[in-house]
Amino acid sequence: MKRPFYILSLLLGVFCSSLSAQEDDPVVMRINGKDVLRSEFEYNFNKNNTDGVIDKKSVEEYTELFINYKLKVEAALDAHFDTLTSYQKEFRTYRDQQIRPLLVTPEAEEAEVRAYYDNMLQQLEGKELIQPAHIFVREVQQSTAEQQGAAKARIDSINGLITRGDDFAVVAAQCSEDPGTAQRGGIIGWIGPHQLLKELEDAAYALQVGEVSAPIHSTVGWHIIKLMDSKPLEPYDTLAPRILQFLEARGMKDKVAGAIVDSLSRASNGQKTVEQVLDEEAERLSAQDNELKYLIQEYHDGLLLFEICQRQVWEPAAKDTAALISYFKENKKAYSFDKPHFTGALLQAQSRAILKQVRKALKKEKDENRWADIVKTQFNKDSIQVRFERRMFVQGDNPLVDSLAFKVREGKTRLNAHYPSVAVVGRKLKKGPKYWYDVSAQVVTDYQAVKEREFVEGLRKRYSVELFHEALATVNNH
Repeated sequence: MKRPFYILSLLLGVFCSSLSAQEDDPVVMRINGKDVLRSEFEYNFNKNNTDGVIDKKSVEEYTELFINYKLKVEAALDAHFDTLTSYQKEFRTYRDQQIRPLLVTPEAEEAEVRAYYDNMLQQLEGKELIQPAHIFVREVQQSTAEQQGAAKARIDSINGLITRGDDFAVVAAQCSEDPGTAQRGGIIGWIGPHQLLKELEDAAYALQVGEVSAPIHSTVGWHIIKLMDSKPLEPYDTLAPRILQFLEARGMKDKVAGAIVDSLSRASNGQKTVEQVLDEEAERLSAQDNELKYLIQEYHDGLLLFEICQRQVWEPAAKDTAALISYFKENKKAYSFDKPHFTGALLQAQSRAILKQVRKALKKEKDENRWADIVKTQFNKDSIQVRFERRMFVQGDNPLVDSLAFKVREGKTRLNAHYPSVAVVGRKLKKGPKYWYDVSAQVVTDYQAVKEREFVEGLRKRYSVELFHEALATVNNH
């Protein structure tokens, strides 16, 4: 008789738990039937309204931008852009950069650091670390007897300076032929066994601190060694932080994470690939950390948004020359100037003869987009005979253009000694651009923005949007 009451209690408990979760993180909007929780909206809103943002948005203003963002993602999903191999590869790359380091436990890091320290101890073979300095005289390979004698005479001369009491560091700086250590007074740095040529290592370990060796012959030349200092390897606890920093800079976490993922894949007896393991780990870690969850969501959505806008809006708009020309003509006043402009190229040549040839070649070519290629292939193929800069110049941008195009006298004083012959090729624009390509970059950007607005208007008609204003009112206020 008590069983129905028990079942009812369980159902009520589940229902109440669900209500509690909704209260903690309510739905603020529904896009194409998909709920957007307050936590996701807050993550995006706060990330895009930090203290460094100039144009901060209110919740109401940002809501409209966020809806547009989500609508583009829905359109990309409907177009199955998330199934593209290129998309999946890029998304996994970004996601895994966040996931892989989180798989490395403190215990795994400790094991790597300890193994590195133990290896250092083993390599020391019971010896101390030493800090030698040396003075080096090079002896060329397969040298003649005369060359060998000269090298020996030079090291003996240097040794004479040391034995009479000259400062080792000063002599090293002046005489050593090892430029890497000479500037440091000959100091090589802290080393252990097997890090120097055997002749030098044997000599260095045989010295007392402050003692200087006699000249030593090696396979590369002559050396004089001074032992600057020696010490035992520091205890593990002292070196561990530095070793960890060293290993992290060399990709330790990625290496350990790779080993962990491979191990999990092998443990599944072929049931899970490395990618499947990373998928599962991403899901597990995201369930524990909302920041990580929404960062991964941001990668997912952002890449989809770029994919659909690039394919369906930005690229088609940039390539539609007829539409760009029409847009420019309809909005020509928007591109008017408040000061004179010059569109064309600034030429700086090594001689007047070369300059004359370049000007003639460019004036014959009506397509200004080909000018750079002409200069490169005809005049700068083997050496840089001409400096070429093509763009829209405003008076005050460049002193040479100011002088040549705008007749400002001071500009001629800025001539380059190696490229003394200068000229401009192009057109002076007083009130505004004559052709759309005079301001092509701005026209393309503006036309793309128009097409994107039209695209979003179509998406708003295509997909449902529901806002829950009471929940939105609690954003950053709960």
